[in-house]
Amino acid sequence: MTVSRDTQTTPAAPTWGARLPGVVRDAVDAVTGPDTSLDATARQVLHARVERWYPDLAEGLSTLYGEPAASQALAPLLATAARAYVERDPGLRRLDLTRSLAPGWLQEPGRIGYAAYTERFAGSLRGVEERISYLRELGVTYLHLMPLLTPRPGDSDGGYAVADHTTVSPALGTMQDLAHLTEALRRAGISLAVDVVLNHVAREHEWARRARAGEERYRRYFHIFPDRTEPDQYEATLPDLGPASAPGSFTWDEQAAGWVWTTFNPFQWDLNWRNPEVMDEYARTVLDLANRGVEVLRLDGLPFTIKRKGTDCQGEPEVHAVTQVLKALTRVACPAVALEVDADAVPTELIQYLGQGRYTGKAADLAPHNPLMVQIWSMLASRNVRLASQALRSLPAEPPAATWVTYLRSHDDIVWSVRDEDAEAAGLNGYWHRVFLSDWYQGLYPMSDARGLVYQHSPSTGESRIAGTAASLIGLEAAAEALAGVADETPAWREEELRTWYEQRLHALRLAYAVVYGWGGLPVLWSGDELGQLNDPNWDTEPGHEHDCRWAGRPVLSAAAVAQRHDAGTLAGRVFEELAHLGRVRASLPQLGAEVRTQVAPVDDDGVLVTFRDHPRGSFVGVYNVTGQWRSLPAARLAEYGVLGAVDVLTDTVPSGSTTLEGAGDGLVPVPPYAAWWLVRSTD
Repeated sequence: MTVSRDTQTTPAAPTWGARLPGVVRDAVDAVTGPDTSLDATARQVLHARVERWYPDLAEGLSTLYGEPAASQALAPLLATAARAYVERDPGLRRLDLTRSLAPGWLQEPGRIGYAAYTERFAGSLRGVEERISYLRELGVTYLHLMPLLTPRPGDSDGGYAVADHTTVSPALGTMQDLAHLTEALRRAGISLAVDVVLNHVAREHEWARRARAGEERYRRYFHIFPDRTEPDQYEATLPDLGPASAPGSFTWDEQAAGWVWTTFNPFQWDLNWRNPEVMDEYARTVLDLANRGVEVLRLDGLPFTIKRKGTDCQGEPEVHAVTQVLKALTRVACPAVALEVDADAVPTELIQYLGQGRYTGKAADLAPHNPLMVQIWSMLASRNVRLASQALRSLPAEPPAATWVTYLRSHDDIVWSVRDEDAEAAGLNGYWHRVFLSDWYQGLYPMSDARGLVYQHSPSTGESRIAGTAASLIGLEAAAEALAGVADETPAWREEELRTWYEQRLHALRLAYAVVYGWGGLPVLWSGDELGQLNDPNWDTEPGHEHDCRWAGRPVLSAAAVAQRHDAGTLAGRVFEELAHLGRVRASLPQLGAEVRTQVAPVDDDGVLVTFRDHPRGSFVGVYNVTGQWRSLPAARLAEYGVLGAVDVLTDTVPSGSTTLEGAGDGLVPVPPYAAWWLVRSTD
C-alpha cells in the first residue's frame, strides 16, 4: 500500500527526561523556559547533563537523607543548578566544553600549583593580578587562595570561620574583584582554587545568629543539645583535636541555651549535614563561586561533616555522598569545575576521597597526598627510606579519573600520620617514631638542625604537631644563623664546615621538591617557600595570631626576596631558580602525567628511594639519596626498569657508573649525597 506524501506526518520529538520524575523535569523547565537567554542547543546541552547526572544526585541524596526527604530535595537542587547554568558567562560555558573534551586536564604534567593567603602574597585580589607574571615564572597553572569569604572579626582560624558566604572579605576586595581576577588568571592559563568550608560556620554567621535568636529552622542547621547527655555519649569516642587551644568538642552557648558542637574552636559551629536545607544553602554558594570563574572548589572539613555515636566522627561513609551530590550539581551547571577534598585521613583511608567502590567516579577530583609529605620529612630526619617504601607501597591505587595534590608542606601543621602497621613492617615502633619526628622537627633531638614550632601537644599521647616553613624545617634557618655568626677570628676550617652544612641543606631541599614534583599528581608550593623564606619571628605580634604558631610558617611574601629571585648569589635566587627548573623539566615529560601511577622499588640501600613510572611514552625512574653520604644503587635495578644509561633530565647528564651492568666495577652505581635523579627513557 502506498501512502501519499500529503498524508505523512513527522513523528513527534520525544519529551526530554522521559525517565525523570515529572516534578524534576518541570522544575528545570520552569527555569529554562523560552523567556530565558538559552537557545535550543544550549537547552539540549543542559537536558543531556541533567539526564546523565540525575541518578548520581538521587543516589547521593538518598544516602544522606533517606526517603521522602531525598525526593523532596531533588527538584529544588536541580532548579538551582539549571539557574546557575542559565546565568553562566558564555566564556565559562566555552571552558565547560573544552574541559569536557579533555577530562584529564588536571592530570597533565604541566599542572603546577601555588597556595597562599591573598593578603600575605599580594595584599588584595587586585594585587594578585599584578603577580600573575611572577607565578608564571614558576610554571604555576593552579593557584589556591586560602579562604576568601568574609570571616568573623578577630581570630578566624585563618579565615576558616566564615561569617558570610555571599561576600569576599572586605580586606581583600569584592565579588566583582574575584570575577575580574579569575578572568585574568584564565587568560594566563591559571585555574583558581577557593575553599568552601563545609563542616562549620562562624558563631557570627547569619544562620548561627538566627539559631541563637530561637528560630527553629536555623537551630536545625546545627547540633545543639539542651544538656550534656548526648555530648558525653559522643565524646566517649571523639579525639580531642585541640587539647591546648580548644579542648573538647562542645561549647555551652548561653544565647542558644544549649551545648553546641564545635569540633575545632568555640567560635566555629558544626553544621548538621543530615538536614537537606544545609545542602541547599551550600549548593547556592558552590555554584555562585563557579559562576565567578573559580575552577577548583576545595571542600574543607569534609571528613567531619557526618556525626555518628560510637565513632570518631571522621570519614564516615556518608561524607562521600556529600561530595557525590556536589559533584553531580557542578557537572550539570559547570563541568569545568573540579572538586578537591581536604582530608587529613590515615593513609589507607585517604584513597576513598578520590572514589572507591560505589563512589568510583563520583568523588573528588583531587585529594592531598598527606602520606607522601609525612614520609619525605621522615626520610630526611631518619636518613632511611624503609618506612617510606613500606607506607607508600601499601597505599591502594588511586582511580584513573582522579589524582593527588603533592606538597612538601601546606599552610597547616604537620600531623605525623605514621601507621603502626607500616612502622612495624619497617622494623620500627610507630609511637616512638612519631615522637622522634616531633622531637626532631622542633630541634630537640641530638644532631637536629630543624626549627619547627609545636602547634599542638597531646599530653595523653606525648605526640606533637609541628609548624614552620620548608626552609626552617629542613635546617636552612639554623645553617644561615651559624654562617651569619662567622667572624674574622673564625678558623677557616670551621667556616668551610659551616658552608658545607648550608650547601647540604640546600641540596636536601632540592631533593625533597624533586620527590614532590616527580611523583605525578599536581605539585603545590606554599607561598614563600619558593624563595627559601624562614619562619616569621614576629608571628605572634599580629592581632588574632597570638596563640596560633602556624602563622610562623605563613610569612608575608618578602618583597626583597622577590627582587632577588634571579640572583644566584642569594638564597631566594637559588631556591626560586631550582623550583622553576623543576617545573620546566616536569612540564616537558609526558611520563609524569598523573594517569600513570608511581611505584616504589624494593629497597636496595637504606638511604636511597627509587620510584618507577611505566608510561606508554617511556620509563621514568626517580633516584633519591636522602642522606649526606655517598650511597649506591645496583645497576641491575636501572636495567630492570629500562633506564640503564639513561639521561638524568634534571642535569642533562648520564650519572657516572650507570651505563653498564658492571656499574662502577662492582655492579653498583654510586649516588652522591642528597642526589635527585630523574632518569628518563623515551619511546618517541
